[in-house]
Amino acid sequence: MSKNQPSQPQSTTRKPAFSKNIEVVAYHDLHGRPGFQMAMQEVEGRYYLYLAHFRHSGWTILDVTEPSRPELVKFVPGPDKVGQVTLKLQVAGGLMITALQQAFPFLHGTSWDDPYLEGVFVWDVKDPVDPKLLSHWETGGGLGVHRFFYDGGRYVHMSASARGFDGFIYRILDVSDPKHPVEAGRWWNPVQYRPGYLQPKETASGDPLLALLEIMFHGPAYPKGDYAYLGYGGAGLVILDISDVTLPRVVGNLRHHPPLAGKLGGARCHTVVPLSQRPYLVMTTEGERYPVFTEEIIGGVAQPLNIIGMVDISDPTDPTLISVFPYPEVPEGWPSRNFTEIPGVGAGPFGPHNIHEPHYHPALEDRNDRVYCCYFHAGLRVYDISDPFVPREIAYFIPPDPETWAFNNSTGDLFPGPNIATTEDVIVDNRGFIYIDTLHQGLYILRCTCE
Repeated sequence: MSKNQPSQPQSTTRKPAFSKNIEVVAYHDLHGRPGFQMAMQEVEGRYYLYLAHFRHSGWTILDVTEPSRPELVKFVPGPDKVGQVTLKLQVAGGLMITALQQAFPFLHGTSWDDPYLEGVFVWDVKDPVDPKLLSHWETGGGLGVHRFFYDGGRYVHMSASARGFDGFIYRILDVSDPKHPVEAGRWWNPVQYRPGYLQPKETASGDPLLALLEIMFHGPAYPKGDYAYLGYGGAGLVILDISDVTLPRVVGNLRHHPPLAGKLGGARCHTVVPLSQRPYLVMTTEGERYPVFTEEIIGGVAQPLNIIGMVDISDPTDPTLISVFPYPEVPEGWPSRNFTEIPGVGAGPFGPHNIHEPHYHPALEDRNDRVYCCYFHAGLRVYDISDPFVPREIAYFIPPDPETWAFNNSTGDLFPGPNIATTEDVIVDNRGFIYIDTLHQGLYILRCTCE
């Protein structure tokens, strides 16, 4: 088999795949580099998928014009720094924006003192398989850049660190001159202002991992018209008027934490995506990856409920939660009675992760009646939201468990919990093909068989 041919998933003595109304089109092992956020562009009738990576520094380009035969055409190395991760990217308008961020020790096996680059790289990808680096914009200190929105226009809407602020804040980057990007505006929650703050180990809590208990911007900021919608961690959904990008101002806020999300889970408000043609928004809290937990770590403590919810934003000054998506359907033959209680781990912080974000991108599907979510170890979940008050699950796909760890886990310290399939991110192209990647495996290309 040539290096560009897709390989098959590893055989497993653990759980097999489970699916409902989903067909597997192809699998690619990504040459042993598990993917994270994905982006896509269509150039002269050919489809190119771009992947950032969970631990490996760099970016992978696949030609997925024929989805049943994905071809890996290039790996672009990132900064060779011990403490580096390149988790996020977006591609639009002939530009690729790639985030540079400090690795998290509990997920990446690094130290807070390891060297890294921070900010974003801006690339020319008019030649889709030969990115050319145009510039490196730096935040000025701290973790770097996490998630962001870019649709090919003038502005990149980022969650980014900044000198003098705790955690990520909202920063707007003008890339009209991609060789010389400049900040156009910013907004932060007042509790984040901390003169002299620079390093993540200096969080107000005294523990960088407890930053999720505090108020910080997870992102991305999702613009729609004159408003930007922000998943702002413990502050919930924040709606800003950005008609003047140099001076964003708050117009609405929906707080849901507590009681929803928290304790050992991830971002309290993780993602918010306004529908392009309807006055609703999809909002998620974040669970966590069970391989980072043991029963001793969880300690038998009850974890708060994590959700996907529908929010009415017809009045941006009064966003209103109108429904919560159903708990993921448990397949027949699943080894436990639900996804929250895992044998040998206990009842952990189960919940959703990333959802498909159309970004007004012509190569991506933008259905206002459907939501796709990578629900960590509950796999891909597909929902019908035709009736926003009664979201319905219509399909799922849970990959088979991997047999080996993709990263060095020889001592069991990095991932002390179960080696179970864990889905991370999802995008859907304008042909209806679904792309999901996983914590310790490669890329699955799927298709929903529902109407």
